[in-house]
Amino acid sequence: MKITIPHLGNVYIAVKILFDSLGLDYVIPPLNNREALLWGSKYSPEEICLPFKLMIGNYLAGIHEGADTVLLVGSCGPCRFGEYCELQMKILQQLGHKIDFIVLDPVKSIGLCELLHRMHRVGAYSKKTRMRKLQSLFMAYKAMTLLDDIEKEAHWRAGFEKKPGECKRLLNQCRNAVYSCNDPEKALALLQEYLETIQKIPVSPERNPIKISIIGEIYTVIEPFTNLYIEDVLMDMGISTSRHLTPSWWVKDMLLKTMRLNSRELLKASDEYLPLYIGGHARECIGEAVLAAEEGMDGAIQIFPMGCMPEIVSKAILPSISRQKNLPILTLVVDEMTGEAGYMTRIEAFTDLLERRRGHVYIGS
Repeated sequence: MKITIPHLGNVYIAVKILFDSLGLDYVIPPLNNREALLWGSKYSPEEICLPFKLMIGNYLAGIHEGADTVLLVGSCGPCRFGEYCELQMKILQQLGHKIDFIVLDPVKSIGLCELLHRMHRVGAYSKKTRMRKLQSLFMAYKAMTLLDDIEKEAHWRAGFEKKPGECKRLLNQCRNAVYSCNDPEKALALLQEYLETIQKIPVSPERNPIKISIIGEIYTVIEPFTNLYIEDVLMDMGISTSRHLTPSWWVKDMLLKTMRLNSRELLKASDEYLPLYIGGHARECIGEAVLAAEEGMDGAIQIFPMGCMPEIVSKAILPSISRQKNLPILTLVVDEMTGEAGYMTRIEAFTDLLERRRGHVYIGS
């Protein structure tokens, strides 16, 4: 077995740590780029959403390097994501590729026993002991959590840093250094070191930067290529950003759903506007917007792929939240035809609006 994965933000780093620890043969496809999008768009249904097309591009890149197995997470909810794997398997079969899919669906949908069975398939080719396999799993989750914490610190401190660009530089340095490390224990130690380093970056507490909450569909808010690296762009502008949806959040949410203890703060915040699940993370998007207003954020940016029905519903509700909570909200819809110039113009106009609302002109980095 030679296993590959689709990209989602920094997940590839945590997965590499897992595979290295298990001693598995694997392929990490190149980070999402125009080529992956080109190939994914060529072989995907025209009206399917952007994440689907990029994932097809990732699989083809992995197959080119000899991968014969795909590992991905799933969803059995009303979102189309729940049917991704079935359609993707058929597309790859039609292209002449014999690929095995291991889909880690939520516990609530397939049961704990079935989930453990599928996870066992991943580790079946590992010669490590059962205890070592469990340790490897915990190491990967620890790495994912540290990566999310590092990103959170960097994105928030970017608005307060004394030396412009320091947070972004360290964040990119961290990703490159950890990904280049083939020793799982050393990789975890590096992540801890980078977290402590970023937490010690000199800041100016007296500064009062624009603060923006990034909300919307989970793939497009986490995967930087799909949102045209919006968090990096805002860091360059000296703006602090906050994002609740992260890979480690998703793992905790999936496990706690069986006990209905998942994301209580977000769901409670959404109750006034959207008290029911309608698919995807629409409720979380609404809850994030409400919390952004309560936490004193200057604005929020909703991002989702064209055709995403749960987020289209959220988009229809957000104007009411914006009026009632006095929170400016910008919605950005992305697909393979999104033009960078127009996209950036909208972001710049939105940040200008937030600056004017404060009654002064904020000079970023």
